[in-house]
Amino acid sequence: MEPVIRNKVAESGIITLNLEDFYPKEPIVVFDIKDYLFMEMILKEKDFREALKQHDWQQYEGKIVGITCTADAIVPLWAYMLITTYLQPVAAFVATGDEQAMRSRMLSDNIKALPAAQYADKRVVIKGCGDVEIGESAYAEITRVLLPVVKSLMYGEPCSTVPVYKKR
Repeated sequence: MEPVIRNKVAESGIITLNLEDFYPKEPIVVFDIKDYLFMEMILKEKDFREALKQHDWQQYEGKIVGITCTADAIVPLWAYMLITTYLQPVAAFVATGDEQAMRSRMLSDNIKALPAAQYADKRVVIKGCGDVEIGESAYAEITRVLLPVVKSLMYGEPCSTVPVYKKR
């Protein structure tokens, strides 16, 4: 009689979470205030307001928009507020930051929205390798979200994990 091959990983009840699944899928664009500054240094309020009125805001429809200024200029805080008033009605999400900062923020927001209760008393592995570079803040955030509810938390692959936490 041939020995039966058992998949102990499948039988273990371990749940694998891939943080790539939380990565934002919506397009991310950056609104750079630099393009609206006089000589890329000075914000002239009247010219700035007029330029914003003339801008085609529909191009941001359904997109995640980061507002930033890549010029070495002092931009008054109300400028970010004013830009947001134009973007809020059309964009999917608006915040300050460059593209990478926006991806990181959206990833964190998506992890925070995870219904953690469904992982109560479960053994969870956070997948470690993938095609998308996931920053360390996402791993800290998923740990923060799951720690109060999971039975155990691990990092890696189900066949080779690094234990992170085990409920006592």
